Amino acid sequence: MKTRATAMIAGIALAASLSACTNSSTDEPADSGPTVKVSNMTYSPSSITISTGQTVTWVFDDRGTPHDVVGLGDAKSVLRSPLKTTGTWEFTFTEPGTYDYTCSLHPDMLGVVIVM
Repeated sequence: MKTRATAMIAGIALAASLSACTNSSTDEPADSGPTVKVSNMTYSPSSITISTGQTVTWVFDDRGTPHDVVGLGDAKSVLRSPLKTTGTWEFTFTEPGTYDYTCSLHPDMLGVVIVM
Protein backbone atom coordinates (compact mmCIF):
# COMPACT_ATOMS: atom_id res chain seq x y z
CA MET A 1 0.00 0.00 0.00
CA LYS A 2 2.82 2.40 0.91
CA THR A 3 4.60 1.66 -2.41
CA ARG A 4 1.43 2.33 -4.41
CA ALA A 5 0.92 5.73 -2.69
CA THR A 6 4.56 6.67 -3.29
CA ALA A 7 4.25 5.72 -6.97
CA MET A 8 1.07 7.81 -7.33
CA ILE A 9 2.72 10.85 -5.74
CA ALA A 10 5.77 10.46 -8.00
CA GLY A 11 3.49 10.21 -11.06
CA ILE A 12 1.57 13.34 -10.10
CA ALA A 13 4.82 15.25 -9.50
CA LEU A 14 6.18 14.12 -12.88
CA ALA A 15 2.99 15.18 -14.69
CA ALA A 16 3.05 18.59 -13.01
CA SER A 17 6.70 19.18 -13.93
CA LEU A 18 6.12 18.14 -17.56
CA SER A 19 3.10 20.41 -17.95
CA ALA A 20 5.18 23.37 -16.75
CA CYS A 21 7.65 22.78 -19.60
CA THR A 22 5.26 23.37 -22.47
CA ASN A 23 3.41 26.49 -23.56
CA SER A 24 1.00 26.08 -26.43
CA SER A 25 -1.01 29.19 -25.57
CA THR A 26 -1.01 32.06 -28.05
CA ASP A 27 -1.73 34.50 -25.23
CA GLU A 28 1.78 34.42 -23.77
CA PRO A 29 5.12 35.06 -25.46
CA ALA A 30 7.55 32.21 -26.00
CA ASP A 31 10.22 31.78 -23.34
CA SER A 32 13.11 31.98 -25.81
CA GLY A 33 13.91 34.44 -28.52
CA PRO A 34 13.21 38.14 -28.85
CA THR A 35 9.83 39.74 -28.30
CA VAL A 36 8.32 42.70 -30.16
CA LYS A 37 5.54 44.53 -28.34
CA VAL A 38 2.72 45.89 -30.50
CA SER A 39 1.20 48.83 -28.63
CA ASN A 40 0.72 52.60 -28.89
CA MET A 41 0.58 52.23 -32.68
CA THR A 42 4.22 51.02 -32.80
CA TYR A 43 6.36 47.90 -32.89
CA SER A 44 8.82 48.04 -30.01
CA PRO A 45 11.63 47.56 -30.66
CA SER A 46 11.13 48.59 -34.26
CA SER A 47 14.39 46.95 -35.34
CA ILE A 48 15.93 43.72 -34.03
CA THR A 49 18.87 41.60 -35.10
CA ILE A 50 18.71 37.85 -34.55
CA SER A 51 20.49 34.67 -35.56
CA THR A 52 19.18 32.28 -38.21
CA GLY A 53 16.80 29.80 -36.60
CA GLN A 54 15.53 32.13 -33.89
CA THR A 55 11.83 32.73 -33.31
CA VAL A 56 10.45 36.24 -32.85
CA THR A 57 7.25 36.66 -30.85
CA TRP A 58 5.00 39.68 -31.42
CA VAL A 59 2.83 40.54 -28.40
CA PHE A 60 -0.37 42.40 -29.31
CA ASP A 61 -1.61 44.76 -26.60
CA ASP A 62 -2.89 48.08 -27.96
CA ARG A 63 -6.12 48.60 -25.97
CA GLY A 64 -8.25 46.66 -28.46
CA THR A 65 -6.85 48.22 -31.63
CA PRO A 66 -6.25 45.46 -34.23
CA HIS A 67 -2.81 45.08 -35.81
CA ASP A 68 -0.93 42.51 -37.84
CA VAL A 69 2.57 41.79 -39.16
CA VAL A 70 2.75 41.94 -42.95
CA GLY A 71 6.02 41.64 -44.86
CA LEU A 72 7.19 44.31 -47.29
CA GLY A 73 9.32 43.76 -50.39
CA ASP A 74 11.03 40.36 -50.31
CA ALA A 75 9.35 39.58 -46.96
CA LYS A 76 5.87 39.96 -48.46
CA SER A 77 5.55 36.24 -49.21
CA VAL A 78 7.01 35.23 -45.83
CA LEU A 79 5.49 37.38 -43.06
CA ARG A 80 1.71 37.38 -42.71
CA SER A 81 0.07 37.27 -39.29
CA PRO A 82 -3.67 37.43 -38.69
CA LEU A 83 -5.17 40.68 -37.41
CA LYS A 84 -5.02 40.50 -33.61
CA THR A 85 -6.09 42.72 -30.73
CA THR A 86 -4.52 40.53 -28.02
CA GLY A 87 -2.29 37.50 -27.75
CA THR A 88 0.85 36.64 -29.68
CA TRP A 89 2.11 35.58 -33.08
CA GLU A 90 5.43 33.84 -33.66
CA PHE A 91 7.65 33.37 -36.67
CA THR A 92 10.89 31.38 -36.96
CA PHE A 93 13.42 32.91 -39.34
CA THR A 94 15.28 30.15 -41.19
CA GLU A 95 17.07 32.27 -43.82
CA PRO A 96 19.45 35.20 -43.33
CA GLY A 97 18.27 38.55 -44.66
CA THR A 98 16.42 41.76 -43.88
CA TYR A 99 12.69 41.38 -43.26
CA ASP A 100 10.81 44.70 -43.36
CA TYR A 101 7.21 44.66 -42.18
CA THR A 102 4.21 46.87 -41.48
CA CYS A 103 0.65 46.74 -40.20
CA SER A 104 -1.87 46.42 -43.05
CA LEU A 105 -4.30 48.75 -41.25
CA HIS A 106 -1.66 51.28 -40.13
CA PRO A 107 1.06 51.58 -42.80
CA ASP A 108 2.97 54.14 -40.72
CA MET A 109 3.80 51.32 -38.31
CA LEU A 110 7.10 49.89 -39.54
CA GLY A 111 9.48 47.24 -38.23
CA VAL A 112 12.45 45.23 -39.40
CA VAL A 113 14.04 41.93 -38.42
CA ILE A 114 17.66 41.48 -39.51
CA VAL A 115 18.64 37.82 -39.57
CA MET A 116 22.37 37.03 -39.46
